[in-house]
Amino acid sequence: MMMQTLETPNQKNSLFNAMNRFIGAVNNMDQTVMVPSLLRDVPLDEDREMSSLKSDMDEGDMYSYYQLLKSIRQDIEWGVRRAAAEERLKESMKITRMNSSVSSSSASSSSSSEDEEDEEEDLEKQFQFHLTGLHGVLSKLTQQANSLTKRYKQEVGIGGWGQ
Repeated sequence: MMMQTLETPNQKNSLFNAMNRFIGAVNNMDQTVMVPSLLRDVPLDEDREMSSLKSDMDEGDMYSYYQLLKSIRQDIEWGVRRAAAEERLKESMKITRMNSSVSSSSASSSSSSEDEEDEEEDLEKQFQFHLTGLHGVLSKLTQQANSLTKRYKQEVGIGGWGQ
């Protein structure tokens, strides 16, 4: 049984609670899917909520997505794998360089205190942007883990159990 905490309206949108909801949904999925191989060759596109994923994945079956959801849960719980983290860091550095070159080309000479204020404001904006994005992604992934669990139950004929 999944442990749920009571959330106040302000806490509902916290990153911590979004991560917990996702981890709970993946744990439920993992406990429900007793034979993951049954998900092989089951297309994602039969489920409206999961059909958008098909274009993002090399293999368009539910088994691949089941493995992906578990991998994301592991990254959240144990940290991002080194190779993936290095790739994300390179991508982030490219974006940062592009942003800084745009801002430096548009800015004329300014004092160092203004630069520090701009940098702090920029970091705050970046944080808010990424926090909002991460929360949105976690919400979608949670829905999709729940959807995969529901689909698995339908595939194996246990749709009436544990709802």
